[in-house]
Amino acid sequence: MGHSTKKTPKLYALLKGKCPHCRRGAIFTGSIYGFNIQRTNYKCAHCGQRFEIEPGYFYAAMYVSYAMNMVEMITMGFATYYLSDGRLDFDSLWLYVGVIFLGSLFLSPLNYRYSRIILLHLLSPKIKYNANFDKP
Repeated sequence: MGHSTKKTPKLYALLKGKCPHCRRGAIFTGSIYGFNIQRTNYKCAHCGQRFEIEPGYFYAAMYVSYAMNMVEMITMGFATYYLSDGRLDFDSLWLYVGVIFLGSLFLSPLNYRYSRIILLHLLSPKIKYNANFDKP
């Protein structure tokens, strides 16, 4: 019988911020929230894959971040509407503005990280998964 290796699931690599090429190395240093500032690694420590494929590559992550932010703001608006018993009068305007602003501010580090992860994993045709590197 042949030697079987267990592949790291793509969803696990997406959620944990692992390299799209080997699904082992970390894309970021630091935590999402905390005093240790998150930074994108230059390359994967496990397989050597460069994360910024070309200069300015992560500018495309702004579009992903924008889409994520819009979904979050619309969701927060509907949640505020539902939790405030459908208040849409002028007096409740600042409630909506406050909830959406503070929610977006709180989620901005998450958007920064996951917009780059989504760009690398789902929207980068130059980076392909290689099971040969998916070994401990």
